[in-house]
Amino acid sequence: MSTLVLDAEALYRELLRGVRGLCDGQTRLVGVTSGGAWLVERLQRDLGLPGEPGIISSAMHRDDFAQRGLAAGGQTLLPFDVNAAQILLLDDVLYTGRTIRAVINELFDYGRPASIRLAVMVDRGGRELPIQPDYAAARVTLPPGQSLALARNDQGNFSFKVEAA
Repeated sequence: MSTLVLDAEALYRELLRGVRGLCDGQTRLVGVTSGGAWLVERLQRDLGLPGEPGIISSAMHRDDFAQRGLAAGGQTLLPFDVNAAQILLLDDVLYTGRTIRAVINELFDYGRPASIRLAVMVDRGGRELPIQPDYAAARVTLPPGQSLALARNDQGNFSFKVEAA
């Protein structure tokens, strides 16, 4: 049995390149808690964008809220007007599409954006909803019993962990 090894720092550099092509002077970055939030913090700085990025939680709109409840970390913080904004939504791993559906519903609780685009570090397939990224730094296949999680150390460097779901 082989072990999947992903160089998260190399994938971040690829994501930075792809996101640069999706952004213009009006684009607002919004990261999905927690991995996407880590990504937008670093992308905002590396792209030299003014202001603060947004952070968005899927907790209140999840279709499995009754089982999961509220997560301990990460609440929605959007330090800009969502109405008419061009939003670039970022997440670490895209799988079923359910988290993205939930965060889009959360965004619309704050207003009506002009557009929402999606960029992810890893697209692992397995979609249950018709949601596709505008940009993915990598595409990988994992068995349904495994999950892929972004981790960040004290220096802000990224790594991936493959875990049993």
